[in-house]
Parts: sequence; C-alpha cells; structure tokens
Amino acid sequence: MGVLKRVARTGWWFTGNKAPESVAEHSFRVGVIGSVLAMMEGADPARVALVCLFHNSHETRVGDIPHIGRKYLKAAPNQEVTADQVANAHPAVRAGVQGAVDEYKAGETAEAIVARDADKLKCLVQAVEYRKQGYSLTQNWIDTSLASLKTPSAKALADTALSMPSLEWQKNFLASPAPSPRRRLVRQSLLPRL
Repeated sequence: MGVLKRVARTGWWFTGNKAPESVAEHSFRVGVIGSVLAMMEGADPARVALVCLFHNSHETRVGDIPHIGRKYLKAAPNQEVTADQVANAHPAVRAGVQGAVDEYKAGETAEAIVARDADKLKCLVQAVEYRKQGYSLTQNWIDTSLASLKTPSAKALADTALSMPSLEWQKNFLASPAPSPRRRLVRQSLLPRL
C-alpha cells in the first residue's frame, strides 16, 4: 500500500495540475469523509472507513488510469487485482481486504453506497480546492461528482462545500463556539437525517 504515496491521481493532469495529490492522500481523505457520512447516514463508520481505505488498492499494480484512458486501456478488474495482491496474506486479511473491495465494487450495501459517495464528495471538494489554487478546468469534476451523489448527507455537504471557502470549514466547524448563520443552516438541514 505504501506505493500509493507515489502514485499520482492522474486525472488532475488534464486540469493543468502537474503535481496532483497521491492515491494515498486521496484514499485517506475518502476514509475520513466516509466515516463522517456513515455517522450521518446511520451506516457502520468502521466498515465504511475500511472500504474507503481499500477502494483504490488495485492501483498499486495498475496505476491510476484516468477515465478517458479507460476507453483505450483494459486493466484487470479491481477484484482480480486484489485477489492477486492478497493471495499470500493471512486468511483473515485476505478475506477482509477482498471483501471490502468486492463490497465497494458491488455498491449494494448501505456502507458501499456511503463509501462511493465519500469518493465522489472527496473528488468534488478536491476540485473546488484546485480551482481556488488557480486550476480553472475543474468544473467537469465538480459537475460529475455532484450528479453521482446518492445520500442526502453527501448532497448537503456538497452544497455547503460549493458555497463556502474551503478554509471556512475549519473556522466554522472546528473553532467557532457560536454557530454562524451558514453553520446553523447546514446543521438544521443535517440534524433531521441523523
């Protein structure tokens, strides 16, 4: 898994970003977002975090193939790559990792749906952050990520991410003892769904 620190999220190259985040950075943040979404949606946060952390583990073998590249390149299915990766692992590890990857790919459980939303929400937030850094070609990532969200909590957080500067999250959600009007609006929209 350590190799994922050196594997770039290559789709961002199309925005002009020559030094995008790594797959490891992406997967960690997806895990955090997934845990939060799971708590909000009543899913199992630990399971969602596990599924999120392993959702791109196959990229240690095949790299990060951008969506446009998938039209021309045929990589082995994620589940097949994972089976090869964990073939010699402890039986519990082999079953656990394979199960997490299979669950994500199937997308049928509440945890898999939340994990997929976490992946798309993380892409949306990253696109907003890259746009703020001067990469103007990120709107397609924002639009496709937003359209892919399934859960009410992910949609509400996406709306907030699109209307609030990224560093304002820190100010409003981590340090401010008194809720701002925007924070009250977000909290009111999310509390009934807890």
